[in-house]
Amino acid sequence: MSDNFCVIMGGGIGSRFWPFSKEEYPKQFLDFFDDGRSLIQMTFDRFSKIIPVENIYIVTNVKYSALVREQLPMLPEANILLEPARLNTAPCIAYASYHIRACNPKANIVVAPSDHWIEKEEVFLDNIMQGLDFVRNKSALVTLGIKPSRAETGYGYIQSRDDKDCVFAKVKTFIEKPDIELAKVMFESGEFFWNSGLFLWNVNSILQAFEKHLPEIFNCFEPGKELFNTPEEDNFIRENFQRCPNISIDRGIMEHADNRYVMCVDFGWTDLGSWGAVYEHAKTKDGRDNALMKNSKALFYEASGNLVAIDDPERLVVIEGLHDYIVAQSGNNLLICRKSNEQQIREFVEELNTRFVKDYKN
Repeated sequence: MSDNFCVIMGGGIGSRFWPFSKEEYPKQFLDFFDDGRSLIQMTFDRFSKIIPVENIYIVTNVKYSALVREQLPMLPEANILLEPARLNTAPCIAYASYHIRACNPKANIVVAPSDHWIEKEEVFLDNIMQGLDFVRNKSALVTLGIKPSRAETGYGYIQSRDDKDCVFAKVKTFIEKPDIELAKVMFESGEFFWNSGLFLWNVNSILQAFEKHLPEIFNCFEPGKELFNTPEEDNFIRENFQRCPNISIDRGIMEHADNRYVMCVDFGWTDLGSWGAVYEHAKTKDGRDNALMKNSKALFYEASGNLVAIDDPERLVVIEGLHDYIVAQSGNNLLICRKSNEQQIREFVEELNTRFVKDYKN
């Protein structure tokens, strides 16, 4: 257990959850299901059952340091690694890997986003322990693969080289977020799995992969390897982190490495990356599949399949004639969008940040 570590990535903005998720208070710190626990708290709770608390690290933007300390007071402050800039997942993972290797050069690491829904938690935790045992003595970069239920452009896809019954199968193809036509082909073939965004590896295996496939990131951190887990680490990160390219671990390493494995799992996984995912897991729906989030109040007339999320418990919404829409209000912002078009919400946010930044950004 002392060699097992967890890295939770919690520095994103979650723009597809606008208007609830905003730059100053993004989705990972929100309680979407009225459980009294935010997404990042639920993720921490899950991993703390199998990983010692002192071996769990949160990597987040420097803006969210106080939020992490507030929501996870049991986590040692030294276990909150602060990014001075948002540069996607590869620099985030490199930073955490260098820090952890300085603490334990034999570390086996599970890397997880902070916004996943796991239905079968015991199965999930068993899979994670099995994966950590696999990477302990093998130079392997493991991702957890999910059997797809639809053609989805928001996920990466993995094709296995080995028999599908193999627990850890060599990866033949790794494709990050295809367009809809390619996604349909891969879904219909039955040969591909969704990339869950959950990774397992030994710390030395992933740093060797950075040296080989992302030398521009490796060369940012390697000169300061003796400074990690010392008082000089913070200054080194502030001076060097922003030199890294903005690239995901998927595109930078997983699409190119020759020691990639996929572990095909089934623990009821959902990436809570959009309002549609929240709708799927809504606790209650009426007879026409309309869902209300938390304390929202609404009346529906000739309406079906809608999600309503209102942050003002005194506000009542009346909806007539809408089918499969998202209606979300927070503060002075209101979103009305077809669920089928929710991928465009990120574009809406980019435009409002340009045109109405002073009045409607928060």
